Amino acid sequence: MKVTKVRLRPAKKDSNVLAVASVTFDDEFVVHGIKLLNGEKGLLAVMPGKKMPDGSVRDIAHPVNSDARAHLTEALQEEYLKFAVSR
Repeated sequence: MKVTKVRLRPAKKDSNVLAVASVTFDDEFVVHGIKLLNGEKGLLAVMPGKKMPDGSVRDIAHPVNSDARAHLTEALQEEYLKFAVSR
């Protein structure tokens, strides 16, 4: 699947989240609520999740392999650089 659109909105200023993304794949499927964090090794994509009764969080949607995660993270990073400059 190819990332065809990334929309970012700013996060609250008192949060460690830089932005929240909606990502469209192949102009046919969208995932909302991907958080972009500034991690120790650079920008990090955190997938949307659901809080479980035991307090843990389980991803609702996620890449199935490391190549797909890298592709998604790269697309988010590129868009965030444009987003940060325009603010």
